[in-house]
Amino acid sequence: MDRTGLVCRYMKEHPYCTQRELAQELGLSLGTVNTLIKECTKRYLIAPGKSCAGTYELTDSGEEFLEQFRVDGALVIAAGFGSRFVPLTYETPKGLLEVFGERMIERQIRQLHEVGIRDITIVVGYLKEKFDYLIDKFGVKLLYNPEYSCKNTLATLYRARQVLRGRNMYVLSSDNWMRENMYRTWECGAWYAASYMEGNTSEWVLSYNKKGRITDVQIGGRDVWCMYGPVYFSREFSQAFLPLLEKEYAAPGTEQQYWEHVLMKYISVLEMDINRQPGDQVYEFENLEELRKFDPRYQNHSDNQAMELVAEVFEVPESRIQDIRCLKSGMTNNSFLFKIEDRHYICRIPGPGTELLVNRRQEAAVYRAIAPLGISEHVVYMNERSGYKIAAYYEGSRTARHTDQGDMRACMEVLRRLHGSGFQVDHRFDIRERIDFYERLCTAHGGTLFEDYDKVRVGMDKLMDRLDRIYSREDAPRPRVLAHIDSNVDNFLFLPDGGVRLIDWEYSGMCDPLIDVAMCAIYSYYNEQELDWLTRTYLEREPEPEERLVVYAYAALGGFLWSLWAVYKSAVGDEFGEYTLIMYRYAKDYFRKIQEMFPEGTDTP
Repeated sequence: MDRTGLVCRYMKEHPYCTQRELAQELGLSLGTVNTLIKECTKRYLIAPGKSCAGTYELTDSGEEFLEQFRVDGALVIAAGFGSRFVPLTYETPKGLLEVFGERMIERQIRQLHEVGIRDITIVVGYLKEKFDYLIDKFGVKLLYNPEYSCKNTLATLYRARQVLRGRNMYVLSSDNWMRENMYRTWECGAWYAASYMEGNTSEWVLSYNKKGRITDVQIGGRDVWCMYGPVYFSREFSQAFLPLLEKEYAAPGTEQQYWEHVLMKYISVLEMDINRQPGDQVYEFENLEELRKFDPRYQNHSDNQAMELVAEVFEVPESRIQDIRCLKSGMTNNSFLFKIEDRHYICRIPGPGTELLVNRRQEAAVYRAIAPLGISEHVVYMNERSGYKIAAYYEGSRTARHTDQGDMRACMEVLRRLHGSGFQVDHRFDIRERIDFYERLCTAHGGTLFEDYDKVRVGMDKLMDRLDRIYSREDAPRPRVLAHIDSNVDNFLFLPDGGVRLIDWEYSGMCDPLIDVAMCAIYSYYNEQELDWLTRTYLEREPEPEERLVVYAYAALGGFLWSLWAVYKSAVGDEFGEYTLIMYRYAKDYFRKIQEMFPEGTDTP
């Protein structure tokens, strides 16, 4: 930290100040301040005050000297999801949540404007469209981070490195709340804000020397100063930091690291000071419970659709909804766990575009049909229009393990009970219709299809034609039963009492029972030998040639269908990484196997 610059800044902000006032502001002894005053006077940066003895004021040279410390702008990180604030963040990015009637990011923008900082770039990702209004309201710039869903803030800063390069910049989190405006027009060196934490903490702990330079960063400690709130990058700091950031970004295994990991690793060569703040100055709300304690409005008026629904269904105020936790986002929906009194429940929130993919009326009909079987989750509430669902949470349950043969035998037993129940619904799961539908969705939403898509689609049409001939046969036609369709191992719950539940019936309908075997296999990323084993386990015997063909056909068609589904989801903002490629590979590989094992025109089906 440039102490000469600090003296000049204070005199700029407080003309005719005294040495005692300066010492109090800078946290230095009078002797040290006296030395700094002499140095600044010698360099003609300050001069004795003309109107009052014992005071000082900035000279024209001091004004010119101070300009090197002028803050050029601010970079605001707002790309993340904010999982600890569900369900609020399913609708609203964390930085756009209000505290005492003002959105957190707007409060920071306003505070920056108050000190003349208007060049503000916001790095967005999750629900990026929600931030667009800030361009018109405050004149900010938006920078999209395409890696927001799979990498952490190290990647965010990497994506924004050109905004920082060669400039004096604040680096802020959109979800910080500062009681008083701690931003300045001039900053005299890089710093990280810190708050004192009494007792044990798992925050990032700072060690520093007598001059305030950070000398070490550790995670966790007791009665310590911790990283907490805004950061300031001087151009000199960025010059040293950005090459290290680029190096770490390119290194394997850093995808989930914060940018502070780079600071921690290279702290011996990176000059950054601690900026200690009073305990009530900076707030980083960790979860909804903390926000409720700080802003009483959130006790019963979160303005969130899911919270309002839960309160209405259970006839309780929102304050009685406790222990809210984000569950791993599903491929179709989002869900969160909550507690009312002493019981936990799960609320399902339909994901983007779900209204086009799932017929909620049909889903509700399936739940009604299978209720006597007792194999599904207990549904407390379901809206056939919106798709919101509240179901009981089974304490101590776990999902099936696709690598455990015992688990998979139990899963196949549940499917046999379902298929043999005789229960029916009025709708079918028509894989041809679904493939056509998803293809149209992909085209309509600009989804990028595979390079050899047309060729593979011809092969899929051949498979579906072949299945149609089997199903249209008058002698010994294949059965159509109520099938689950989405028989992912994650949808099989193993309860502490030994029971097994099959959940999430969104795609269920009347279909060939072997489709559930094929879907379970491809969801588990099974190879051919594992798929054959699963088929034998389900049938409890060796499959007939026709049964093997049907399973392989549904493995191919299922892979093709879900690859289209994933392309569509990607087009509307949900990425599923390698899943798309793996599903498409099932389509191609099992079509090829069928051609080899059951060629057209032979006596073999």
